[in-house]
Amino acid sequence: MSEQEIDQMPESPEFEEMKISDFISATESKPVTTSDEELKKLHQEIEDYKNKYLRLLADQENTRKRQQKEKIEQMRFANEGLIIDFLKPMDNLENALNFAKNMSDEVKNWAIGFQMILTQFKDVLNLNGVTPFESQGQQFDPHVHEAVEMVESDEYPPGSVVAEFSRGYKMGDRIIRPARVKVSRTAEEKVVETIDEEIEN
Repeated sequence: MSEQEIDQMPESPEFEEMKISDFISATESKPVTTSDEELKKLHQEIEDYKNKYLRLLADQENTRKRQQKEKIEQMRFANEGLIIDFLKPMDNLENALNFAKNMSDEVKNWAIGFQMILTQFKDVLNLNGVTPFESQGQQFDPHVHEAVEMVESDEYPPGSVVAEFSRGYKMGDRIIRPARVKVSRTAEEKVVETIDEEIEN
């Protein structure tokens, strides 16, 4: 009998029942037995995957925080360059206003208005975390001062800031412009400097 003939034969209820019972027996789940060693190994793998997942989450969070911090720093340093360029005209305006004290009353009246504008500029800088720092009388520090002149002084100990040519500014804890200063020295230092110049010549 061919397969086609078998397929065309009417199926009896007994045959149908037999096929269903075969299917059920074939699909019945068989009990799975696992040794203690295999179970322990599976638990260890689960723990390893869990630790890897937690480390991955922590790395992702650290990366996010680092990128956010870098973005804030980039914005801050971009503003820093602009602020540094802005400080020089402010210095010039401040110096001009100091000379106006010895001028006529009319010039002094003009100076009052410009002084108010200068104060507003300083307030804007202060709101952005930019503040000047005092140098006169302080010990010279190459990290915050730029020495443009040295002078003998009995009033100040050697290595002290005697005068300030331009004020230094910082943004938060970061020095954005060192103060340009005059520094005191002893007579012996002057002699050594003179000898050095003669040797070079």
